[in-house]
Amino acid sequence: MSALPLPVIGVPACVREFHEMPFHTVSDRYVNCVVSGVGGLPILVPAAGSGVCLDTLLASLDGLLFTGSPSNVEPHHYGGEPSREGTLHDPCRDATVLPLIRAAIAAAVPVFAICRGHQELNVALGGSLHQLVHELPGRIDHRSSRELPRAHRADPRHLVRLTPGGFIARLAGGAAEVMVNSLHAQAIDRVADGLIVEAVAADGTIEGVRVKDAPAFALGVQWHPEARLAEDALSQALFAAFGDATRARAMRRQSAAAGRAA
Repeated sequence: MSALPLPVIGVPACVREFHEMPFHTVSDRYVNCVVSGVGGLPILVPAAGSGVCLDTLLASLDGLLFTGSPSNVEPHHYGGEPSREGTLHDPCRDATVLPLIRAAIAAAVPVFAICRGHQELNVALGGSLHQLVHELPGRIDHRSSRELPRAHRADPRHLVRLTPGGFIARLAGGAAEVMVNSLHAQAIDRVADGLIVEAVAADGTIEGVRVKDAPAFALGVQWHPEARLAEDALSQALFAAFGDATRARAMRRQSAAAGRAA
């Protein structure tokens, strides 16, 4: 019996400037989660916009992990008002990721979207965002606390209610609520058609979504499970479920390649 194939996971990059030079970057914790949480091979996807051939890229991947980032999706992508001065944007990432999400879902490539990725998933499918959730009446401040040591900024902060019978609720063993961390200023406003809400904070902030009728795993969460993979059972279950979906695709790709070679 042949060994299970190693799933190849694309991790789209951000473009950040260091010493007046642009670099394509991915946080180390996402790379580590692909290795330890998924059991896959992480491949950085450059933020090259239309320079990325989506069909060629997707044919070589078994999954895509859309990560968090210090930058925000530019509001013109969802018809929003211009951002407040000083807001960090990444137009190269926007130009790469938004069409890539749509193409990946259509091609049945498993998608796991975290924080900015969760917001990108909603925007890519036609939804909109709140740019400053903490300024909305009745909302809590979901941003990370700069008063805490960096090692504790991703500690659990608030409860989210899980949709009964939903995918995330099943991964959480049927729990009605779970504690999550919180490191964001933006959040989903209008939910895209085709998305099902999986988790909501007590203040109404949408914390988890799933693509309805997607041909493969397609899930987004607003919190950061990658930051608590070592100790949190739901974080482990989320990455394990994503990993199972990527291995299933890797096996199909391996079988198809064997058939072509026969």
